[in-house]
Amino acid sequence: MPSRRPDSTVRRSGPKRTAALAVGALLGALSVAALPTTATAAAKLDNPYVGAKAYVNPDWSAKAAAEPGGSAISDQPTFVWLDRMAAIQGTADARGLKAHLDAAKAQGANLVQLVIYDLPGRDCAALASNGELGPDDLATYQSSYIDPIAAILADPAYASLRIVNLIEPDSLPNLVTNAGGTAGSTTQCATMKANGNYEKGVGYALHKLGALPNAYNYIDAGHHGWLGWDSNLTPSAQEFKKAATTNGATVNDVTGFIVNTANYSATKEPYVKVTDTVNGQTVRQSKWIDWNQYDDESSYAQGLRTALVAQGFDAGIGMLIDTSRNGWGGSARPTGPGPTTSVDAYVDGGRIDRRIHAGNWCNQSGAGLGERPATAPDTGIDAYVWAKPPGESDGASQAVDNDEGKGFDRMCDPTYTGNGRNGNNLTGALANSPLAGHWFSAQFRQLLANANPPLSGSGGGGDTQAPTVPGGLTVSSTTSNSATLSWSASTDNTAVTGYDVYRDGTKVGSATTTSYTDSGLAASSTYTYTVKAKDAAGNVSASSTAVSATTKASGGGGGTSGLKAQYKNNDSSTGDNGIRPGLKLLNSGSAAVDLSKVTIRYWFTGESTSAGYQTFCDWAQLGCSTVKTSVSAVSPSRTGADHYLEVGFTSGSLAAGADSGDLQLRMAKSDWSNFDESNDYSRGAGTSYADAAKVTVYVSGTLVWGTEP
Repeated sequence: MPSRRPDSTVRRSGPKRTAALAVGALLGALSVAALPTTATAAAKLDNPYVGAKAYVNPDWSAKAAAEPGGSAISDQPTFVWLDRMAAIQGTADARGLKAHLDAAKAQGANLVQLVIYDLPGRDCAALASNGELGPDDLATYQSSYIDPIAAILADPAYASLRIVNLIEPDSLPNLVTNAGGTAGSTTQCATMKANGNYEKGVGYALHKLGALPNAYNYIDAGHHGWLGWDSNLTPSAQEFKKAATTNGATVNDVTGFIVNTANYSATKEPYVKVTDTVNGQTVRQSKWIDWNQYDDESSYAQGLRTALVAQGFDAGIGMLIDTSRNGWGGSARPTGPGPTTSVDAYVDGGRIDRRIHAGNWCNQSGAGLGERPATAPDTGIDAYVWAKPPGESDGASQAVDNDEGKGFDRMCDPTYTGNGRNGNNLTGALANSPLAGHWFSAQFRQLLANANPPLSGSGGGGDTQAPTVPGGLTVSSTTSNSATLSWSASTDNTAVTGYDVYRDGTKVGSATTTSYTDSGLAASSTYTYTVKAKDAAGNVSASSTAVSATTKASGGGGGTSGLKAQYKNNDSSTGDNGIRPGLKLLNSGSAAVDLSKVTIRYWFTGESTSAGYQTFCDWAQLGCSTVKTSVSAVSPSRTGADHYLEVGFTSGSLAAGADSGDLQLRMAKSDWSNFDESNDYSRGAGTSYADAAKVTVYVSGTLVWGTEP
């Protein structure tokens, strides 16, 4: 293998960077750049993307072209992921490294993009992309993974190809934030920080691959929603410097850094800047930004670049931004700033990134293709690239047996309510996803439909597919004037946005969850219901199977079961983004009550007919695992209530004379906008438990305590 000589690299400098940017502006997008008439490996380029014709992976391209509208992007260059040792030689499903290099030459390309991704103890803070090597398998990583890759790339037959290496996504950032002392820390990350094998592995890869005169190494640097805080940015630059000077590597082995790899953070936020203020308050204190110094990848890349230079990296170092899935187009894309009623309303109403939380990373619902690959699009940015090939899954939505070392991460489960790394929010993940790296047709079609900039030609990727029909429609409870329905969730090629409910053939309301309460009905009457699912493009499913509901003769409320509800106010604010009721169930009767048949309803106004809701059990004397919570719409709305929080129990018995103990509950809107609780029916001012007639209790669907609004 050739050794790197002191004169084999052109030093990256400020003036040279300016020249590279000027050339890049003329050349435009990677996929149409002219191939130089002569190729040379005599000196490394300041920006390898200038003048490059990038390789289009035929394996990915064929899958993309087979999808409706996919031919609009199937000619785009994407990275080849070498995510296990077997990928070097090739598998039954994908060609190996040498075959890719041969294909690149056959295409007339002169730039190939690779992801180097098989560190010992890989992805210590996630399970979806766990690798094949254990935490202590550094020697295997070096001899059986990096060395074979370097040997193939060193073949003189490929000297004319520029090889861009993306070095080990998610590795070094995990050592900064998840290796101890934070809510997202794991024992696996602590192990990798202690044994140093992430740093040693990255250093070895930089040294071996950097010695090749035609190779260009870009280290993965997370994204703004991971490392953008003051407490993370400089420590990250220091960590990158440490790895880049370990195991034989030097800073000269680093061409640059890449941000947003396989992530969804917006390249630029045109309507929200961290310097904005609303009514004298900085938007940095909003729930979404959470005091971060950055709210998009362009500003983060520039800020990180400055921090890296301060640590000793070359002043001309370049950055890449992965724009493969951060376009966030479609009907949900803002067209201007949000309302100035509060910092949260302003940020949530104007941000391009529509995720529930910036910590959500797996198969995000509503995402779209971002900027197409382009050379030198901005100062200090070497290129926009598609590091994560659109259509390749981030991870499976449920456990799947496999021989690839990939586990099941709950962040890929759309029903999971999160962890410390995403603020204990819903994951926003698409359902029915396959293993990481496997083709996910529904995700690909969503990315096409929500592309921004929009696609043109070859069909444009418009969404015309309706969701599946809602199944299992049942009547879960009735009162003298209401019927509560529930059903199983529909699926869609992009994402289901809601459900319309029909009574006797007429639409009576909509829901964003899989339950709905139809109110204002006549006693002792029978009604027929159906439900339809809908998506963001306006596609609507066929009607579900019809069910009949018969209301009761009277509304109850006499307390004949001996059950009653007590309430206390756990939050004095009436205008923040959370409702926090404390509830307690008392059995003053003479017999035990089966809790699985009991439900409690806290009635409130949501101020938005389209808002989704998240519910949380923060603490329960019975144990939160036995408490189940959900939010249902009330249609037509009543005075002080257009929704209610329903609390149920999975099991248990409440003895005569006993109480459930404290139930500390919380709910929030999916977009984290504020509530106005001042007129909520069930809200009270008392901070100690007292009987609450406006919190209703039901046994098997029959009202036994309280008065409905």
